[in-house]
Amino acid sequence: MAGQGDSTRAIFFALGANFAIFVAKLAAALVTGSGAMMAEAVHSLADCGNQILLLFGMRQAKKPPSPDYPLGYGKAVYFWSFLVALMLFSVGGMFSLYEGWHKLHEDQLLTSPWIAVGVLVFSIIVESVSMRACMVEVNKARGDRSLWQWFRSTRQVELVVIFGEDLAALLGLMLALVAVVMSMLTGNPVWDAIGTLAIGALLVIVAVFISVEVKAMLIGQSVEPHTRQQMREFLEQRPEIEKLYNLLTLQLGNDVMVSIKAKMQGEKSAVGMIGQINAIERELKRHFPEVRFSFFEPDVDDADEAEIVAQ
Repeated sequence: MAGQGDSTRAIFFALGANFAIFVAKLAAALVTGSGAMMAEAVHSLADCGNQILLLFGMRQAKKPPSPDYPLGYGKAVYFWSFLVALMLFSVGGMFSLYEGWHKLHEDQLLTSPWIAVGVLVFSIIVESVSMRACMVEVNKARGDRSLWQWFRSTRQVELVVIFGEDLAALLGLMLALVAVVMSMLTGNPVWDAIGTLAIGALLVIVAVFISVEVKAMLIGQSVEPHTRQQMREFLEQRPEIEKLYNLLTLQLGNDVMVSIKAKMQGEKSAVGMIGQINAIERELKRHFPEVRFSFFEPDVDDADEAEIVAQ
Protein backbone atom coordinates (compact mmCIF):
# COMPACT_ATOMS: atom_id res chain seq x y z
CA MET A 1 0.00 0.00 0.00
CA ALA A 2 1.50 3.34 -1.06
CA GLY A 3 1.48 6.35 1.22
CA GLN A 4 3.06 9.80 1.36
CA GLY A 5 6.75 10.44 1.86
CA ASP A 6 7.96 13.39 3.94
CA SER A 7 9.28 15.65 1.20
CA THR A 8 10.35 18.40 3.61
CA ARG A 9 12.63 16.04 5.53
CA ALA A 10 14.25 14.81 2.31
CA ILE A 11 14.76 18.39 1.09
CA PHE A 12 16.48 19.54 4.30
CA PHE A 13 18.78 16.51 4.24
CA ALA A 14 19.69 17.30 0.64
CA LEU A 15 20.21 21.01 1.38
CA GLY A 16 22.57 20.35 4.27
CA ALA A 17 24.52 17.73 2.34
CA ASN A 18 24.87 19.84 -0.79
CA PHE A 19 26.07 22.92 1.07
CA ALA A 20 28.77 20.95 2.90
CA ILE A 21 29.80 19.27 -0.34
CA PHE A 22 29.85 22.56 -2.26
CA VAL A 23 32.31 24.14 0.19
CA ALA A 24 34.58 21.10 0.12
CA LYS A 25 34.51 20.68 -3.67
CA LEU A 26 35.05 24.36 -4.40
CA ALA A 27 38.14 24.42 -2.22
CA ALA A 28 39.47 21.27 -3.90
CA ALA A 29 38.72 22.58 -7.40
CA LEU A 30 40.64 25.80 -6.77
CA VAL A 31 43.64 23.89 -5.41
CA THR A 32 43.74 21.08 -7.99
CA GLY A 33 42.43 22.79 -11.12
CA SER A 34 40.09 19.86 -11.77
CA GLY A 35 37.37 20.58 -14.30
CA ALA A 36 35.32 17.64 -13.06
CA MET A 37 35.63 18.97 -9.51
CA MET A 38 34.62 22.49 -10.53
CA ALA A 39 31.63 21.06 -12.42
CA GLU A 40 30.62 19.17 -9.29
CA ALA A 41 31.04 22.30 -7.14
CA VAL A 42 28.75 24.29 -9.43
CA HIS A 43 26.30 21.40 -9.45
CA SER A 44 26.21 21.31 -5.64
CA LEU A 45 25.71 25.08 -5.43
CA ALA A 46 22.88 24.86 -7.96
CA ASP A 47 21.34 22.06 -5.93
CA CYS A 48 21.37 24.26 -2.80
CA GLY A 49 19.45 26.93 -4.71
CA ASN A 50 17.12 24.29 -6.11
CA GLN A 51 16.20 22.99 -2.66
CA ILE A 52 15.48 26.52 -1.45
CA LEU A 53 13.19 27.01 -4.46
CA LEU A 54 11.38 23.75 -3.65
CA LEU A 55 10.82 24.83 -0.04
CA PHE A 56 9.51 28.18 -1.29
CA GLY A 57 7.19 26.42 -3.75
CA MET A 58 5.83 24.13 -1.04
CA ARG A 59 5.13 27.17 1.14
CA GLN A 60 3.37 28.96 -1.73
CA ALA A 61 1.22 25.89 -2.34
CA LYS A 62 -0.22 26.13 1.19
CA LYS A 63 -1.77 29.57 0.62
CA PRO A 64 -5.57 29.50 1.03
CA PRO A 65 -7.93 29.88 -1.94
CA SER A 66 -8.76 33.38 -3.12
CA PRO A 67 -11.29 34.89 -5.56
CA ASP A 68 -8.66 34.77 -8.31
CA TYR A 69 -7.53 31.25 -7.36
CA PRO A 70 -10.68 29.49 -6.10
CA LEU A 71 -8.99 26.06 -6.08
CA GLY A 72 -6.02 27.33 -4.10
CA TYR A 73 -2.33 27.58 -4.94
CA GLY A 74 -1.45 23.89 -4.72
CA LYS A 75 -0.10 23.72 -8.27
CA ALA A 76 2.47 26.43 -7.49
CA VAL A 77 4.82 23.67 -6.37
CA TYR A 78 4.77 22.31 -9.93
CA PHE A 79 5.98 25.63 -11.35
CA TRP A 80 8.89 25.85 -8.92
CA SER A 81 9.75 22.19 -9.49
CA PHE A 82 9.86 22.78 -13.24
CA LEU A 83 12.13 25.78 -12.64
CA VAL A 84 14.43 23.52 -10.61
CA ALA A 85 14.56 21.07 -13.51
CA LEU A 86 15.53 23.89 -15.88
CA MET A 87 18.29 25.00 -13.52
CA LEU A 88 19.57 21.44 -13.26
CA PHE A 89 19.66 21.32 -17.06
CA SER A 90 21.30 24.71 -17.61
CA VAL A 91 23.42 25.59 -14.57
CA GLY A 92 24.39 22.00 -13.86
CA GLY A 93 24.34 20.11 -17.15
CA MET A 94 25.21 22.73 -19.73
CA PHE A 95 27.93 24.32 -17.60
CA SER A 96 29.54 20.90 -17.08
CA LEU A 97 29.45 20.19 -20.81
CA TYR A 98 31.04 23.59 -21.50
CA GLU A 99 33.72 23.01 -18.88
CA GLY A 100 34.46 19.53 -20.24
CA TRP A 101 34.76 20.80 -23.81
CA HIS A 102 37.04 23.57 -22.63
CA LYS A 103 39.28 21.10 -20.76
CA LEU A 104 39.60 18.88 -23.84
CA HIS A 105 41.59 21.63 -25.50
CA GLU A 106 43.96 22.18 -22.60
CA ASP A 107 46.94 20.20 -21.36
CA GLN A 108 46.74 21.42 -17.80
CA LEU A 109 47.63 18.64 -15.35
CA LEU A 110 45.90 18.28 -11.99
CA THR A 111 47.67 19.74 -8.98
CA SER A 112 47.34 18.05 -5.58
CA PRO A 113 45.05 15.33 -7.00
CA TRP A 114 44.89 13.54 -3.64
CA ILE A 115 42.99 16.52 -2.27
CA ALA A 116 40.41 16.02 -5.00
CA VAL A 117 40.19 12.30 -4.20
CA GLY A 118 39.72 13.00 -0.50
CA VAL A 119 36.99 15.57 -1.09
CA LEU A 120 35.20 13.30 -3.53
CA VAL A 121 35.22 10.39 -1.11
CA PHE A 122 33.91 12.71 1.63
CA SER A 123 31.24 14.01 -0.75
CA ILE A 124 30.15 10.50 -1.75
CA ILE A 125 29.69 9.60 1.92
CA VAL A 126 27.68 12.75 2.67
CA GLU A 127 25.58 12.41 -0.49
CA SER A 128 24.91 8.75 0.35
CA VAL A 129 23.43 9.86 3.68
CA SER A 130 21.18 12.32 1.85
CA MET A 131 20.21 9.68 -0.71
CA ARG A 132 19.38 7.23 2.05
CA ALA A 133 17.10 9.79 3.73
CA CYS A 134 15.41 10.41 0.39
CA MET A 135 14.95 6.69 -0.26
CA VAL A 136 13.29 6.24 3.15
CA GLU A 137 10.60 8.71 2.07
CA VAL A 138 10.38 7.30 -1.47
CA ASN A 139 9.85 3.79 -0.10
CA LYS A 140 7.01 5.07 2.08
CA ALA A 141 5.36 6.53 -1.02
CA ARG A 142 5.98 3.79 -3.58
CA GLY A 143 4.65 0.81 -1.61
CA ASP A 144 5.11 -2.36 -3.65
CA ARG A 145 5.82 -0.51 -6.91
CA SER A 146 9.24 -0.50 -8.53
CA LEU A 147 11.22 2.75 -8.45
CA TRP A 148 10.50 3.31 -12.14
CA GLN A 149 6.76 2.72 -11.67
CA TRP A 150 6.72 5.12 -8.72
CA PHE A 151 8.69 7.76 -10.66
CA ARG A 152 6.25 7.61 -13.59
CA SER A 153 3.03 7.53 -11.55
CA THR A 154 3.63 9.55 -8.37
CA ARG A 155 2.09 12.99 -7.96
CA GLN A 156 4.49 14.02 -5.17
CA VAL A 157 6.52 16.21 -7.47
CA GLU A 158 8.93 17.66 -4.92
CA LEU A 159 10.00 14.15 -3.91
CA VAL A 160 10.55 13.29 -7.59
CA VAL A 161 12.86 16.30 -7.94
CA ILE A 162 14.86 15.49 -4.80
CA PHE A 163 15.20 11.85 -5.83
CA GLY A 164 16.44 12.84 -9.28
CA GLU A 165 18.86 15.41 -7.88
CA ASP A 166 20.29 13.05 -5.26
CA LEU A 167 20.69 10.26 -7.80
CA ALA A 168 22.42 12.56 -10.29
CA ALA A 169 24.66 13.98 -7.57
CA LEU A 170 25.77 10.55 -6.33
CA LEU A 171 26.45 9.20 -9.81
CA GLY A 172 28.19 12.46 -10.77
CA LEU A 173 30.50 12.21 -7.77
CA MET A 174 31.44 8.68 -8.73
CA LEU A 175 32.18 9.78 -12.30
CA ALA A 176 34.31 12.64 -11.01
CA LEU A 177 36.25 10.26 -8.75
CA VAL A 178 36.92 7.89 -11.64
CA ALA A 179 38.01 10.82 -13.83
CA VAL A 180 40.44 12.18 -11.24
CA VAL A 181 41.92 8.74 -10.44
CA MET A 182 42.41 7.94 -14.14
CA SER A 183 44.12 11.30 -14.68
CA MET A 184 46.45 10.50 -11.77
CA LEU A 185 47.28 7.00 -13.00
CA THR A 186 47.82 7.92 -16.66
CA GLY A 187 49.10 11.47 -16.30
CA ASN A 188 46.63 12.38 -19.05
CA PRO A 189 44.24 15.29 -18.23
CA VAL A 190 41.89 14.13 -21.00
CA TRP A 191 40.32 11.76 -18.47
CA ASP A 192 39.35 14.75 -16.35
CA ALA A 193 37.69 16.36 -19.37
CA ILE A 194 35.87 13.14 -20.23
CA GLY A 195 34.61 12.90 -16.65
CA THR A 196 33.33 16.46 -16.79
CA LEU A 197 31.50 15.80 -20.06
CA ALA A 198 29.98 12.62 -18.62
CA ILE A 199 28.73 14.55 -15.58
CA GLY A 200 27.15 17.15 -17.87
CA ALA A 201 25.42 14.50 -19.96
CA LEU A 202 24.15 12.78 -16.80
CA LEU A 203 22.66 16.01 -15.43
CA VAL A 204 20.99 16.86 -18.73
CA ILE A 205 19.41 13.38 -18.96
CA VAL A 206 18.11 13.50 -15.38
CA ALA A 207 16.79 17.05 -15.90
CA VAL A 208 14.88 15.96 -19.00
CA PHE A 209 13.25 13.03 -17.18
CA ILE A 210 12.25 15.26 -14.27
CA SER A 211 10.89 17.92 -16.66
CA VAL A 212 8.69 15.38 -18.44
CA GLU A 213 7.13 14.26 -15.15
CA VAL A 214 6.61 17.80 -13.87
CA LYS A 215 5.15 18.92 -17.21
CA ALA A 216 2.42 16.31 -16.92
CA MET A 217 1.41 17.69 -13.53
CA LEU A 218 1.55 21.27 -14.76
CA ILE A 219 -0.88 20.41 -17.54
CA GLY A 220 -3.23 18.76 -15.04
CA GLN A 221 -2.99 15.10 -14.04
CA SER A 222 -5.53 13.06 -12.14
CA VAL A 223 -4.67 11.38 -8.85
CA GLU A 224 -2.51 8.26 -8.99
CA PRO A 225 -4.29 5.38 -10.78
CA HIS A 226 -4.55 3.15 -7.70
CA THR A 227 -6.03 6.02 -5.65
CA ARG A 228 -8.57 6.77 -8.36
CA GLN A 229 -9.58 3.09 -8.43
CA GLN A 230 -10.02 3.12 -4.65
CA MET A 231 -12.24 6.20 -4.92
CA ARG A 232 -14.32 4.57 -7.64
CA GLU A 233 -14.78 1.40 -5.56
CA PHE A 234 -15.72 3.49 -2.52
CA LEU A 235 -18.39 5.38 -4.46
CA GLU A 236 -19.79 2.28 -6.16
CA GLN A 237 -20.27 0.66 -2.75
CA ARG A 238 -22.21 3.58 -1.31
CA PRO A 239 -25.90 2.63 -0.80
CA GLU A 240 -27.02 6.12 -1.88
CA ILE A 241 -25.59 5.63 -5.40
CA GLU A 242 -27.43 3.43 -7.89
CA LYS A 243 -24.91 3.93 -10.69
CA LEU A 244 -21.66 5.84 -10.93
CA TYR A 245 -21.46 7.49 -14.34
CA ASN A 246 -18.17 9.30 -14.10
CA LEU A 247 -15.40 10.22 -11.69
CA LEU A 248 -12.95 13.00 -12.56
CA THR A 249 -10.02 13.89 -10.33
CA LEU A 250 -7.39 16.60 -10.51
CA GLN A 251 -4.19 16.73 -8.48
CA LEU A 252 -3.56 20.18 -7.01
CA GLY A 253 -0.23 19.81 -5.24
CA ASN A 254 -1.02 17.88 -2.07
CA ASP A 255 -4.75 18.59 -2.49
CA VAL A 256 -7.23 16.87 -4.80
CA MET A 257 -10.35 18.03 -6.58
CA VAL A 258 -13.04 15.42 -7.29
CA SER A 259 -16.03 15.68 -9.64
CA ILE A 260 -18.70 12.95 -9.47
CA LYS A 261 -21.63 12.22 -11.76
CA ALA A 262 -24.01 9.52 -10.55
CA LYS A 263 -27.59 8.27 -10.47
CA MET A 264 -28.98 8.34 -6.94
CA GLN A 265 -30.72 5.43 -5.29
CA GLY A 266 -34.41 5.77 -4.60
CA GLU A 267 -34.61 9.27 -3.15
CA LYS A 268 -37.07 11.51 -5.03
CA SER A 269 -37.14 14.72 -3.00
CA ALA A 270 -34.54 17.43 -3.54
CA VAL A 271 -33.92 17.79 0.20
CA GLY A 272 -33.40 14.05 0.61
CA MET A 273 -31.02 13.93 -2.36
CA ILE A 274 -29.00 16.83 -0.94
CA GLY A 275 -28.69 14.91 2.31
CA GLN A 276 -27.44 11.85 0.43
CA ILE A 277 -24.85 13.88 -1.50
CA ASN A 278 -23.61 15.61 1.66
CA ALA A 279 -23.20 12.24 3.38
CA ILE A 280 -21.25 10.84 0.43
CA GLU A 281 -18.93 13.85 0.22
CA ARG A 282 -18.37 13.82 3.98
CA GLU A 283 -17.38 10.14 3.98
CA LEU A 284 -15.29 10.54 0.83
CA LYS A 285 -13.19 13.24 2.50
CA ARG A 286 -12.89 11.15 5.64
CA HIS A 287 -11.57 8.14 3.70
CA PHE A 288 -9.41 10.28 1.39
CA PRO A 289 -8.15 13.26 3.46
CA GLU A 290 -6.31 14.69 0.42
CA VAL A 291 -9.70 15.55 -1.17
CA ARG A 292 -10.23 19.26 -0.56
CA PHE A 293 -12.75 20.15 -3.26
CA SER A 294 -15.66 17.93 -4.32
CA PHE A 295 -18.43 18.55 -6.85
CA PHE A 296 -21.38 16.17 -7.19
CA GLU A 297 -23.77 16.06 -10.14
CA PRO A 298 -26.83 13.81 -9.72
CA ASP A 299 -28.35 12.64 -13.02
CA VAL A 300 -30.60 9.97 -14.51
CA ASP A 301 -28.40 9.08 -17.51
CA ASP A 302 -24.98 9.82 -18.96
CA ALA A 303 -25.43 11.06 -22.50
CA ASP A 304 -21.89 12.49 -22.51
CA GLU A 305 -20.21 9.28 -21.27
CA ALA A 306 -18.83 8.25 -24.68
CA GLU A 307 -17.39 11.72 -25.24
CA ILE A 308 -15.72 11.77 -21.81
CA VAL A 309 -14.21 8.31 -22.29
CA ALA A 310 -12.86 9.32 -25.69
CA GLN A 311 -11.11 12.28 -24.09
